[in-house]
Amino acid sequence: MGEIALQNIVKRFGELDVIRNISLTVKDGEFVVFVGPSGCGKSSLLRLITGLEDVSDGQVLIDGRDVTKLAPSERQLAMVFQSYALFPHLTVADNIGFGLRVSGRPKKEIRERVLTAARALELEPYLDRFPRQLSGGQRQRVAIGRAIVRAPSAFLFDEPLSNLDAALRVQMRLELIRLHDELKTTMIYVTHDQVEAMTMADRIVVLNAGRVEQFDTPIALYDAPANRFVAGFIGSPKMNFIDATAAGPNRIETSAGGLDIANLKEPLPDGRLTFGIRPEHLRYDRHVGVWSGTILVEEQLGSDAYFTVDVKSLGTLTVRAVGERGYRRGDTIFLTPDPDRSHVFDAQGRALTRPTTMASGSTAARVQTGTA
Repeated sequence: MGEIALQNIVKRFGELDVIRNISLTVKDGEFVVFVGPSGCGKSSLLRLITGLEDVSDGQVLIDGRDVTKLAPSERQLAMVFQSYALFPHLTVADNIGFGLRVSGRPKKEIRERVLTAARALELEPYLDRFPRQLSGGQRQRVAIGRAIVRAPSAFLFDEPLSNLDAALRVQMRLELIRLHDELKTTMIYVTHDQVEAMTMADRIVVLNAGRVEQFDTPIALYDAPANRFVAGFIGSPKMNFIDATAAGPNRIETSAGGLDIANLKEPLPDGRLTFGIRPEHLRYDRHVGVWSGTILVEEQLGSDAYFTVDVKSLGTLTVRAVGERGYRRGDTIFLTPDPDRSHVFDAQGRALTRPTTMASGSTAARVQTGTA
């Protein structure tokens, strides 16, 4: 079992609250990612769960047991840090089994557990090597293996891939997903990289300034952000934001004209609003559209093209054009936001729209109206 529940957790340094009354539950066997900007409290929250930091207020429960006052060694958790922290004079096998030897486990049990962990991490050919003879990805796997042999209730990862190059990060993401599927053990993973969060997590905790902004599945966060912060943080490229005001119960007014909003949860309030639209939900065309602009930058990635478009009176907007080859820098382009996939936020940043379920393939067909 590995359910972890946080109840009204507060961490205070003097007069400063770095974790502010957080309550959430990570289900047994779930892969949960803590994500947010630097300084949001994600690593601090992880350290409170492990016991490396003392809780100022609230409770940490593991499988219903209050562990708030227990030492890290008594919580049956295994943590993998950003630094590999391997012993350079020990072989891979000895590094993996080090904790078991310190705890006095029998040699036969240590050998069996080390072999099981090495097999799961595809480290069997390297058991007799030293850390200096390994690549960065292999060293990280050794650090994970050292955690696996302890058979913990949950694994906690603190930005374990940040020291790796881009290709190795992708490879290690896949290996961690495979490992979770195989072990079926609770995993909590901290990262500032929202791409890692979206691709790995069952659910994501989006943190900001010590608070939970939203705790949901990756797709729910993307399609139905609870507020402007989540909408701007989740998604790459980021959502486009445009200042607006209400021009009726379901119509907004921008500096470039009015728009009807089809997916509102409630009538629009008076006052300042923000209209949001993701780059892939801006339809584009050479001749017809709500807004016209000039392509300032064309980023051609092959499968996708990203246009940075200067729209008079609105500023710059980002457009994602799937497989597009026909537009170049300096071209005039007409844009129309998809009314079913629009977002509106009130003056406090609260979302006023709900996601619209669309048939498979219809989004691409509706967004990509441009022609070469």
